[in-house]
Amino acid sequence: MKKSLIFIIALFISINIFSQEKNDYQYKVKVGDMAPDFEMNLPSGETVRLSSLRGKVVMLQFTASWCGVCRKEMPHIEKEIWQKHKDNPDFALYGIDREEPAETILKFAKATGVTYPIGLDLKGDIFTTFAEKEAGITRNVIIGKDGKIVMLTRLFKMEEFNEMVTLIDSLLAK
Repeated sequence: MKKSLIFIIALFISINIFSQEKNDYQYKVKVGDMAPDFEMNLPSGETVRLSSLRGKVVMLQFTASWCGVCRKEMPHIEKEIWQKHKDNPDFALYGIDREEPAETILKFAKATGVTYPIGLDLKGDIFTTFAEKEAGITRNVIIGKDGKIVMLTRLFKMEEFNEMVTLIDSLLAK
């Protein structure tokens, strides 16, 4: 127990330092901030408010159908995060599609083989709450059960992705 606690603390410190060095990621938020609240519609018509997920570990994945890096990352998210934790009541994962209609999102999800929910950000308002308007995607925001941001990623780098998977696993193990 003591070794795993030390590992988790060391992981958090390294992720925080790693994340703070990423000024080129063009985030408006940073690790340790309360995640800004927003409301999003899913193609099904369901509405999701981030604050209603408090008490869960939340992963937000900003994406779009035209993003080649997103298409590369999404099957990894599906297999290594969503399939492992989708039945865990303490976990929520939402893709947030930037500025595309529901029909495009549904085709995109089918083409990439993902089954996790992807919401609409038709005007990019959710995206610009978290990042600069001209900032690129793919990017992930990991939020702890207390509503605070614990990790920010940009692009798809396997080492960083694996750190994110380990972080989510450890947050859910608590």
